[in-house]
Amino acid sequence: MIRLFQRLLAFAGDQKGRLVRSFLAYLVSSFFEMLPIMAILVVLSGILASLDGGALPADAIWISLGIMLVSIAGRIAFVGLSANARTLGSFAFGAEKRMEIGERLKKAPMGYFNENRLGDITAAVTTTLGDLEQQSVAIMEHIAGGFIHAVVIGTWLLVYEWRIGLLSLAGLAVALIVYAFIGRVGTKYAPRRQAAQAGLVTSMLEYVQGMGVVKAFGLAGRSEKAVDAAIGESRDANTVLEKAFSKMTALYQTVFKFARAAILVFAPYLLIGGEITAEKCLLLLVASFMIYATVEVAGSMSSVARAVEASLDRLDVVTHMPSLDEGGANLDPDTFTIEVKDVSFGYDRTEILHHIDLTVPERSTCAIVGPSGSGKTTLCSLIARFWDVDAGKILVGGRDVREYTSDSLLKNFAIVFQNVYLFEDTVANNICFGRPEATEEEMIAAAQKACCHDFIMALPDGYQTHIGEGGSSLSGGERQRISIARAILKDAPIVILDEATASVDPENEQELQKAIAELTKDKTILMIAHRLATVRMADQIVVLDGGSIVQRGTHDELMAEEGIYRRFVGMRSRAIGWRLARGGVWG
Repeated sequence: MIRLFQRLLAFAGDQKGRLVRSFLAYLVSSFFEMLPIMAILVVLSGILASLDGGALPADAIWISLGIMLVSIAGRIAFVGLSANARTLGSFAFGAEKRMEIGERLKKAPMGYFNENRLGDITAAVTTTLGDLEQQSVAIMEHIAGGFIHAVVIGTWLLVYEWRIGLLSLAGLAVALIVYAFIGRVGTKYAPRRQAAQAGLVTSMLEYVQGMGVVKAFGLAGRSEKAVDAAIGESRDANTVLEKAFSKMTALYQTVFKFARAAILVFAPYLLIGGEITAEKCLLLLVASFMIYATVEVAGSMSSVARAVEASLDRLDVVTHMPSLDEGGANLDPDTFTIEVKDVSFGYDRTEILHHIDLTVPERSTCAIVGPSGSGKTTLCSLIARFWDVDAGKILVGGRDVREYTSDSLLKNFAIVFQNVYLFEDTVANNICFGRPEATEEEMIAAAQKACCHDFIMALPDGYQTHIGEGGSSLSGGERQRISIARAILKDAPIVILDEATASVDPENEQELQKAIAELTKDKTILMIAHRLATVRMADQIVVLDGGSIVQRGTHDELMAEEGIYRRFVGMRSRAIGWRLARGGVWG
């Protein structure tokens, strides 16, 4: 319990002070909760006095009422203080942790996302952090506060009547032993529940995101089986956890019932023996019902406490993900020459690139071509440091990319991916994503250069039109052009184009090529392209095959030698010349 409390405070970071204040205020409120025992004592004393023939003292009623009013006022004040500090502190540290995880995700190598399921990451920042926000502090208050409340009353009983006090504290000690066993049960079963939750999130995300494929292939039944299996595992994990806890909780509460029964028997025994007064006996009987009132609740919350601990374990893994910024500094390169020196890289144990050497001088264009799977996109991703190389090094402006922070390196890059992702936001915010401070006029100018202004104005709300997640409400070509507009607006000195015109319809290609020419003017360019018009104008062309550079040179130089490039150009030329006739395909 103490260890869990320490971990929670450490996890809370800057909000630790609020959580401590919440806990202390709760403990003070527990003191005011015990005051009714004194009020009962005053009334009982007056009642017993009246049984001897006297009248019930009026001051006994007023004193008892005063004590109760102090108890109520104290409870209201300190419970309010506790709840306020707890609410502000827990939701504040939840927000801070989500922002911290978001920042770390930006700086994590892309390999992290390959090795960890999207559902696991999503569950960590949603359900797992949500559990901590809503439950963790309150649980600790009830568990720790409940035991402290019982110890305080037990200590008072020890002074008031030491035999009953010892009996009550003995019952509390046995309950603590049982509680420790409950903790072991939680340690055993709570991680399975956390894993099941993450698996359920992963399955639901995959089901929804893959709905188009599911419908296209008529595999709704198969997909539903995967979701049903995840739901079943979540149900079973929760059921196993609750069954285990219900048995231990029943035992925990039985201890208190036996302790109360012992006090109920022993106190009258002491009265009959003349060792205590009737007044004291009655008070002890009342106290026996109050001493364990709050600590009993702790047992029912122990399962949730173990779930909180499992949540902390899971979040520790997420918040300690690898970062590309370790040892990096905020640097500005003197030049924008790119140098790749003896670079090798692979995913898991499969090497994709082998001993790559490449120099792209500042303000020059390098086209990278090659068969599918040859490593073209991987090479560009390494240059932008989405991954770190396994061997060799990559330099930008004469500095190893590992010397830069992610932000200081990537501010020099504008990247247009083949698979464009747009955010569920307005068109304007998507275009201004890389340069939020841009004026409306600058944004519109970039859109015009990217040949997307006209179709944007045709949307219901123009630039303020909200597009669906991933840009699902737009066509592939429209998404691509918005992505190019975003890159034009950023105006970075290094541009990476990964099949930037792949999804553009032929009637817009010529205009878009002009836009790309505008984007790439006086910049260092890396382009992956299959279109001859794009490739042949490059200052150098690099041909990758099987993860190695097999050819390099200008278009004319590579056409003059036998090799992959000349065959590639020949195939592209024949493909462009094909036309569909009534009788079939003609060349």
